Amino acid sequence: MSIWFALSPILVLAVGALGLMMADAFSKSRSDLALGSFITFLSAGLFAVALWIMGGVPAETAKLVAPWIILDKFTLFFEATLCLGGAISSLLAGGYLPEHDLDRGEFYALMLLSAIGALLLAAAGEILALFIGLETMSLGVYAMTAFRRTNPRSAEGALKYFLLGSFAAALLLYGGALLYGATGTTSLTGIRDALTSGQFGSLRDPSRLPMVVLSMVFILVGLAFKVSAVPFHMWTPDAYQGAPTPATAFMSVVVKGAALATMMRVMLVAFGDKGSASWASGWPPVVAGLAIATMVVANLIAIRQENVKRMLAYSSIAHAGYLLVGLVASWGSGNPQVAAEGRAALLFYILQYTVTQAGAFGALILCGSRGREAVSYEDLAGLGRRHPAAALPFAVFCVSLAGIPPTAGFFGKLYIFRAAIEGGFTGLAVIGLLNSALSVYYYLRVLVYLYMREPAPGAPQAIPMRSGYVTAALVLAGVLLLYFGLLPGRSLEMALSAAKSLI
Repeated sequence: MSIWFALSPILVLAVGALGLMMADAFSKSRSDLALGSFITFLSAGLFAVALWIMGGVPAETAKLVAPWIILDKFTLFFEATLCLGGAISSLLAGGYLPEHDLDRGEFYALMLLSAIGALLLAAAGEILALFIGLETMSLGVYAMTAFRRTNPRSAEGALKYFLLGSFAAALLLYGGALLYGATGTTSLTGIRDALTSGQFGSLRDPSRLPMVVLSMVFILVGLAFKVSAVPFHMWTPDAYQGAPTPATAFMSVVVKGAALATMMRVMLVAFGDKGSASWASGWPPVVAGLAIATMVVANLIAIRQENVKRMLAYSSIAHAGYLLVGLVASWGSGNPQVAAEGRAALLFYILQYTVTQAGAFGALILCGSRGREAVSYEDLAGLGRRHPAAALPFAVFCVSLAGIPPTAGFFGKLYIFRAAIEGGFTGLAVIGLLNSALSVYYYLRVLVYLYMREPAPGAPQAIPMRSGYVTAALVLAGVLLLYFGLLPGRSLEMALSAAKSLI
């Protein structure tokens, strides 16, 4: 197999981004750019699927770019998932940007270039490659967050995201430098080998242990920021609310998915030795604490929100907590079979979350038009009776986010919590289940306003927009949501195959 074919998902996005920038210079119709962005994402995802169907990238081909880029089934799974999230976001942008007079062609190029960084981040097997992917992804997202140039809220969200993101990236890079000083390598597998080859289960020189611990803390903080885990979530509500909603959808699924992929690879590979991954002195109890804090804080604050977009932002933070529960379950207390099932549950959760969360933001876009956007719960009052076709998708995706059967969201949480119980983390699973029950309140509140409330006399009412692009995005997300919910077996098998290739 040619190395160019093995790298085709990333190369397709790169060629597509350059092509869209050229097309933007000569094209008068921005709608063509949205379609071109969607086709580029779809093509890149299909190349990843084709590589999967062919049995993955052969070992001799993968060695050509290792250890900088790892071309295993784990990478292919995330490439397909991230491209799916990007494709849905492109369709949403094709309807949203013209409607709100934001139709500038650089948005699609930024989205594609940021997605290239996300794919590199998910495939990185070396600290420097990881950092390059992280910054490539982040710079595009910072610009998309500030895309409303004259909106103070957008500028505020972008500035907070940029400053805190730069600080988190610096911590991650410093952690990588310390790790290099302690182990003499920046390769994740090389780091693992160094940590398992000497005294006390870590290094031959015990004096370097504090350096290893400090580097692990810095790297974990940097990655926790990207998945918006508490207490590193402060940027998320403002950035999500200020950014154009398609950019918010992209951040909530593509950025978070890529960050979870690299967090899995770093924690389970580089810090997968007995010393670093022990419950007594390693990262699992720290990640478990982050998961509990993230779920509890996000759900309690989401209940108090009156702005629907901020509610979805805190909902996204809460889902980061469930994903961290899956990361702890992926450790599996040292049991390889339990660990593989935990990783598979986490990968399936990311897959269904990508579809559900992007669909929820798409449904919010559909519920409002220019000057009559659906911003607060009151804006949604009675929309289900006045415009049932626009309200139905929002109701369906909220039900899935709440984890109510038989939706894909239910099976995602079921597999995550079951994996946690089988791994011996029953208490963590119970806390996650209680938080999931708590989240039902603010998701069902959307349905109450859609179907059981009438707008106050004289209050502004949201008027749904008409867009073929947004409708197509919701149909795509809805079909996949039903497929993952009614027939989760095939997707779970793929997730298990990808999980086994990680280590």
